Amino acid sequence: MMNTIEITDLHRHFTVGDETVHALDGVSFSIAPGEFVSIMGTSGSGKSTLLNLLGCLDTPTSGTYRLDGEDVQLMNDNQLADIRNRKIGFVFQSYNLLPRTTALENVELPLFYNRHVSPRERTRRAKDALCLVGLESRMQHTSAQLSGGQQQRVAIARALVNDPVLILADEATGNLDTRTSYEIMALFQDLHAQGKTIAFVTHEPDISALTTRIIRLRDGHIVEDNANTPLSAQQILQTL
Repeated sequence: MMNTIEITDLHRHFTVGDETVHALDGVSFSIAPGEFVSIMGTSGSGKSTLLNLLGCLDTPTSGTYRLDGEDVQLMNDNQLADIRNRKIGFVFQSYNLLPRTTALENVELPLFYNRHVSPRERTRRAKDALCLVGLESRMQHTSAQLSGGQQQRVAIARALVNDPVLILADEATGNLDTRTSYEIMALFQDLHAQGKTIAFVTHEPDISALTTRIIRLRDGHIVEDNANTPLSAQQILQTL
């Protein structure tokens, strides 16, 4: 079976002031379809760089990077934008919703760039995605009318609407309280159980303990890459 992500000997160095940051120093790993992987770094800069590479937002200095069998390094800017939209669903720490539009309109947004999807189909898919994350009664609410946890559910629905090969979450519980964080992680675990491939960037051991594999970076190198028996977010919620 073809890996969703195949990264080989990636190097990425960049300069911050007078310092050279070795964000990636010969990193190699793959993520198979259906995996739920947490990626942990020891510094914000290293974590962000890895997130950019995983999200096809940058080009590594050297090495190879393939997403769903396609070589990202051979792509121009337009091709990179297209593959981001079609194959990756992004979920950010700060939600990144349009503030004066409804939940439904926010979820529809990625489909506006897909010329093969009609307006009727776009709305149907967005409604289905919102129902999947439990927001069928909040479709016409704007971001200001939603709690932080509800806004993140909208963001997850938006990430799902194009049926991507990878959901890439960047500290997706970082702005949430403890209970809401576990509610969101329970949703991610449900999506994983349905076969979704998820890469979850986090600095929180409690969050990585809910995933099935943990990759840990330090000084640009992978220092841990182990399978994990995940705790159940739903069971933890019952104790709170």
